[in-house]
Amino acid sequence: MDAVQAANSGHPGTPMALAPLVYTLWNRVMRFDPKDPTWPNRDRFVLSNGHASMLLWSVLHLAQVQAVNSEYEKLGRPAVTLDDIRRFRQLGSKAPGHPEYHLVSGVEATTGPLGQGIAMSVGMAIARRWLGSHYNQPGFEIFDYDIYAVCGDGCLMEGVGSEAASLAGHLGLDNLCWIYDNNHITIEGSTSIAFTEDVAARFLGYGWNVLRVGDANNIERVENALQVFRQTKSRPTLIILDSHIGYGSPHRQDTAEAHGEPLGEDEIRLTKRAYGWPEDAKFLVPDGVVEHFVAGMGIRGERSHREWDELFSLYKLSNPALAVEIEQMQRRDLPAGWDRNLPIFAVDAKGLAGRDASGQVLNALAQNIPWFLGGSADLGPSNKTALKYDGAGNFQADTPGGKNLHFGIREHAMGAILNGLALSKLRPFGATFFIFSDYARPAIRLSALMELPTIFVLTHDAMGDGEDGPTHQPIEQLASLRAIPGLTLIRPGDATEVVEAYRVIMELKHRPAVLVLSRQPVPTLDRGKGTQSGGVAFGAYVFADAPEGKPELILIASGSELSLVAQAHKALVAEGVRSRVVSMPSWDLFERQSEDYRNSVLPPDVRSRVAVEQASTFGWERYVGRRGHTIGMHTFGASAPLKALQQEFGFTVENIVQAAKAQLRTTKF
Repeated sequence: MDAVQAANSGHPGTPMALAPLVYTLWNRVMRFDPKDPTWPNRDRFVLSNGHASMLLWSVLHLAQVQAVNSEYEKLGRPAVTLDDIRRFRQLGSKAPGHPEYHLVSGVEATTGPLGQGIAMSVGMAIARRWLGSHYNQPGFEIFDYDIYAVCGDGCLMEGVGSEAASLAGHLGLDNLCWIYDNNHITIEGSTSIAFTEDVAARFLGYGWNVLRVGDANNIERVENALQVFRQTKSRPTLIILDSHIGYGSPHRQDTAEAHGEPLGEDEIRLTKRAYGWPEDAKFLVPDGVVEHFVAGMGIRGERSHREWDELFSLYKLSNPALAVEIEQMQRRDLPAGWDRNLPIFAVDAKGLAGRDASGQVLNALAQNIPWFLGGSADLGPSNKTALKYDGAGNFQADTPGGKNLHFGIREHAMGAILNGLALSKLRPFGATFFIFSDYARPAIRLSALMELPTIFVLTHDAMGDGEDGPTHQPIEQLASLRAIPGLTLIRPGDATEVVEAYRVIMELKHRPAVLVLSRQPVPTLDRGKGTQSGGVAFGAYVFADAPEGKPELILIASGSELSLVAQAHKALVAEGVRSRVVSMPSWDLFERQSEDYRNSVLPPDVRSRVAVEQASTFGWERYVGRRGHTIGMHTFGASAPLKALQQEFGFTVENIVQAAKAQLRTTKF
C-alpha cells in the first residue's frame, strides 16, 4: 500500500489479497536459497500477473535474496532493498512496475503482458523434465525442482494461457503448479461481465489436477494444497484460490478501484487499523520479520542447496562428462567442437532453399550440443526443423528425453515456452512460417527484453509462398521485427550464408535471434577469391565489387533477392558500370560495427544506390539515402506462381538494371 501510494501508481489490491499465499509458498514450501538465487535445482516462482509486482519485491526483500550479475557472480548486496521499495516504479529502482528478469535477481521471468508468465512456466517445466531425463542417474537426482506460477483472471482469458495449459496437460507436466487468484475483479469491474466459464471444468478437460482453496487467508489449507500438488503424478496442478482483492480495505475490498490505483492516504490508514497495524507507520518492517524468513526459507533453502552441492560433487566423480555439460550449460557456454561437421555447400546455380540448408545445420548442431533442442508449431515438415538423427527422439510425457518438441498449432505459446526453456539454460529453437510470427511476436519481444538467446526459425519468408497468396506472404514483418531493440534478425542470401548465420547466432548469450529463410531454392552463389561468407557476422559485406576502380553504384539486397542483384551486377559490369553488390542479411549486426567498417561497405560519397527486398520498403532509406531507390513492396501480394509474382512486383534482373541506370542518371545532379 505504501509503495503504490508513494509512486502514485500501481496495483495494491492483488498484493493485499495474495500476501498469505506468497508467504506460505516462499517461507514454508519452496526450495530456494536466498544466498544463491541462481542455484540450478531451486524451485521456480513466476508471478504471471506481473502488475502485482509488490508481492515479489516484498518477499525478495524480506527473504534477503542476494543480487547476482549477468555473469552469475554474487555482488554481496540484497537484490531489493527497502529503499528500492520506497522508490517503487522510479528510475533506477530495483522495484520496477513489473518483474524484470534481466534487472532483478530472484525474478525468474519478465512478466506483465498477461498470460506470458504461465506460458513460460510450461517451458520451465518441460526443461526440468528434459534435464532430469538426460542428467539424472541412479542415486543422483540432480534435477527435481518444481515450478510455481501465480496468475489471475487475465492470464486465463488470454489465448496464450489456454494454448500453454493445453500442451502442459498433454505432456503430463506434474512438476508444474499454477495458483489462480480467483478474485472476480478486472479493471472494468466484475468478471461476470465477460468471463463466466467454469475454469475448473476447463482445466479438467485439459488433463490437469484441479484443487480449490476457498479462503486465501487460510495458510494451512494453502499449504496442504501445495503439498497435494507435490504428491500428484502425471498431471499438472491448478489451485483455484478464492481471494478478496484489496483485502482489509474498508471501502475498496472487492472493487475494481483496488486493482489499478492507489488506495489514498485515508483509506490506507483505515486498512492498517483493520489489520491492527500502526496507522501512520510507512514502509514498516517490524523487528523479527527478516529473522522469521531466515528461520524458514533461509535455513531450508541453504540446507537443500548444501545437500545438492554435496550430491553434485559426488556426481562429478562418477559422471564427469555429464557434470561438465551441466556447468557449461549453466554459464551459457558452448561445448568444444560445437560447430564441427557443419555442412559446406558448393556453388550451385539451382541451389537450395534456405529452410533445407537450415535443417541440415540444425541436425548437426543438435548432435554437437547436448542441450540444443526445439521444434515447430505443427510445421516441421515445411520448416525442415525435424531432428532426424538416431537418438533424437520426440519429447512426450513418456519420453521426456526427446529433443524434438511438438508445440501443435500454438505459435504464441511456442514462443513463450521457448523463453521458458531458455530461462532454464537450455538452448531452444522454434519454428513457424514467417507470416505467423505475428502470433508469436509478444514472446519474441519479451525474449529481447529478457536478453535471452532464444532462436526463432521463420521460413517461407516472402513471395516464395506463391499460390498461397497475400494471407501467407509476409510484407511488414521484416520491418516490424527489425524494430525490436536487442533482437538480431538475419535473412541469409543463400545456403552458405545460412551456415554462417548459425555460427553467429550460436555465439549469442544475451540476445535472441530471428532467422528468416526462403521456401524456394535459391542459387548457392560464387563469391570469388576475395569475398568471404563470414561477412554475415558483420551484418553486411561486399559480395561483389567493380572489377576496376571505385564503385559508382551500390546494389544492396538480403535473402533470396541477393541472387537477383548478383545477376544484375554482372549485366551492369558488362555495360561498363562500376557496380558493387552488398549482401545485407542483418541490419542489427551491421549497425553494431564501427563507422569505418560501415563506410567501407557503403562509401558515403557513392550516392547511386538501389536496395532490393521482397518486403515493405520501410527503413531502407537509412541505407540508400534520400535520393536512392528501393525495389520492394508497397501493397499486399497476390495468389500466383512465384515467377509471375516477381514479374508483377518488379523483382526481376531487368527491373533492377533499369533502376540502377536511373540512379546513375539522377544522382549526377
